[in-house]
Amino acid sequence: MQSEAELVRLARQGDESAFALLVEQNQSRIYNLALRMTRNPDDAAEFTQEAFLNAWRGLSKFQGESSFSTWLYRLTSNLCIDFLRREKRRSGLSMTVSLDDEEEGRQADVPDERFSPEQSAERREVQELIRAGLRSLSEEHRRVLVLRELDGLSYAEIAQLLGLEEGTVKSRIARARLALRKYLIVTGNFSSASSSTP
Repeated sequence: MQSEAELVRLARQGDESAFALLVEQNQSRIYNLALRMTRNPDDAAEFTQEAFLNAWRGLSKFQGESSFSTWLYRLTSNLCIDFLRREKRRSGLSMTVSLDDEEEGRQADVPDERFSPEQSAERREVQELIRAGLRSLSEEHRRVLVLRELDGLSYAEIAQLLGLEEGTVKSRIARARLALRKYLIVTGNFSSASSSTP
């Protein structure tokens, strides 16, 4: 099996099959990153495709200072952040779509057969509370928290991905966790006692 470095070298020479293998190896991780950042499967799929397209076009600029997958994470993360900034400027219209669009609302109400109606409702409510909490964070805090807690990246990987010192990443994550807890306590969704557990 060819290494990532070898596949990148071949792809830079125009070998499309080598690039296809790189896509195959990274596709699910990149899609999951985009989905966690945008919270929309269609947007995630679009940004996954766009990230790979940008990677193919920009292979000549890839210096190999980080791994290809880390570089790809950076491309995807930047695409999603640009998108979220644009959405924010649209005065939060995307947050009201499910209220105004009946078809969208019906899709959101499809039950999860693995849970009782009560469990499903509670699960959805908790997920929405967490999403709202994440939206309340600053961009820099939300970004590191998503990469750490949802995507499972190490501090070192996040530091490399974002071009930060590892200590900066750790302090931002600590502040982000604190801010998220504070938000959940202030909104009355968690008690301060429960929030003191790690």
